[in-house]
Parts: sequence; structure tokens; C-alpha cells
Amino acid sequence: MARGGINKVVVQQARQALIARGENPSIDAIRIELGNTGSKTTIHRYLKELTGQQPVPSEGGAPISEVLSRMVGQLATQLQDEANLSIEQAERVFTEQREQLEQELATVRQTLAEAQQQHQIDVAALAAESEKVHTLHSTLQTEQLRNASLSQSLGELQVRLADKEAQVSSLEDKHRHARDALEHYRNASRDQREQEQRRHEAQLQQMQVEVRQLQQGMVVKQDELTRLHRDNERLLGEHRQASGENRTQKELLEQRDAQIQGLRTLLAQAQGSSDELRRQLAVQLQSLEDKRGICTEQANQLEQLRVQLQGRDEALARCEAARNAAQD
Repeated sequence: MARGGINKVVVQQARQALIARGENPSIDAIRIELGNTGSKTTIHRYLKELTGQQPVPSEGGAPISEVLSRMVGQLATQLQDEANLSIEQAERVFTEQREQLEQELATVRQTLAEAQQQHQIDVAALAAESEKVHTLHSTLQTEQLRNASLSQSLGELQVRLADKEAQVSSLEDKHRHARDALEHYRNASRDQREQEQRRHEAQLQQMQVEVRQLQQGMVVKQDELTRLHRDNERLLGEHRQASGENRTQKELLEQRDAQIQGLRTLLAQAQGSSDELRRQLAVQLQSLEDKRGICTEQANQLEQLRVQLQGRDEALARCEAARNAAQD
């Protein structure tokens, strides 16, 4: 189907224009003449139709050279058209192959992108697995150390178990000997118990008599115990009172100790202050001695000035007397 604006009339006008200029009206020349518009297949079809409509020259018509030139032009046009068709077919095959290759390239790119994405996933999974392996390796080392510690502990426990078994065996031997001795002791005790039972019956009768005597003595002891209990309560009250007084005395002693400690602190501070005052007093005494020496020196200077002033007053008096005498 021809593009918009291209029809048989337009192709015919372009062909006639090329022939009028003496150019070969080929498909490419007509397409260039049409402003590079229109399909080559459409132009080729219109050219075939226009070529088929050309009138056949008569024998008495145009010269043979012109007819040959026209036939040569038509053959050249037909050859050019066939060449253009071959080129168009080749271009169409090339376009189809290129589109197929582009599709294959897109598929390969997509497959490559998916493979890269899968590779990244595999790399991340490999890193995670490496981290797990590292963690498992650390755990394995820890478990190996723990296993070694447990093996050592197991060895120690086995040694201790062997010692315990030896002790148990020794205790069993001792227990067997003790059981034999106990059986012997039981037999001996049975005989002795029978003898003691007979002796006990005799003693029991004697003890019953003594118990009656003791019961009578118990009544007396009970009275003494009651009296002692009362004395004990009285002594307990006195002890509590003495404990309270002792606690009070301890508190007073603690307060006095605290006061003595405070007084010792104040005494130390006072001694420090006294030492400082003594040092200051010594400095002031030294300063006073220095000032006393300065005062003595100033007094000597003042005495000298007084003597000088007295001499000047006497000289002034003599001068005054001489002036008065001169005026008289």
C-alpha cells in the first residue's frame, strides 16, 4: 500500500520530468525526484504499469536510433527495477534477520540480567554461607575447647571416681569388719544385758525406795527453788537497772570522749594559732627593733638639727643686736 501523497500520476510526472532532462527514470531517481518519499515497491509497480501503457512505435515513426535508445532505456529501467527488487528483498531479509537478532539479543540481555541478578543472589548467599561457616568454625573451636575442658574434667572425675571406688571398697571392708564386730558385740551385749537386767531389777527396787526419799527431798528443793527464783527475778531487775545505768554511763563517756576529741582539735588549732602569733610577734618585735633603731637615728639627727638651729638662733640674735647697735 502506497504512502500518503504517492500515486500513479505523481510517479508519471516525476518520470516524465526525468526523461525530459535526459536522465534515466529509475526507481531511486524517481524517489529522489519525489523528495525521498514513497515505497520503492509502489514506485516499481507504477513504473511497470506506465511502461506497459507506452505506445509501440510504428515503422514509419521515430528513427531506429530513438527506438533503440528507448528500448535500451526501458531495459536499463527494467534491470534497475529488478536490481532494486533484489535489493529490497535483501533489505527485507536483512531487516527480518536484524529484528530476529535484536530479539535474540534482547532475550540474551534479559537472560544475562537474570543471570547477573542470580549471580548477585548467589554471591550474597555465598557471603551468608561463608559467614555461617565462619560462625560455625568459631563455634566448633569453642566446642572443641569446651570438649577438651570437659575431657580433662572427665579424666579428673574418673580419677576421683577411682579414688572414691577405692574408698568405697575400703569402707565396705571396714563395714564388714564392723558388722562382724557388731554381731560379736550383740552376742556379748545380750549376755551382759540379761545379767544387767537381773541386776537392774534389784537396783530398781532399791531405786524406788530412793525415789520416794528423793520426792520428799524434792518438795523441800521446790520451796528453795521458788525462793531462788524470786531472788533471781530481783537480781535480774537489778541487773537490768545496772545495765541501763552502764549504758547511760557509756553514752556519757562517748560524749565526753567526743568533747575531749573536739577539745584536742581546738587545742591543736590553738597551738597552731599560738605558734603563728608567736611568729608574727617575733616579726613585729624585729620590726619594732628596726623602727627603734630608725627612731634613735632620727633622734640623733633631730638633736643635731636642734643644736644647729640653736647656733643659728644665737648667730641671728648677735646679728640682730649688732644691727640695733648700728641703728642707735
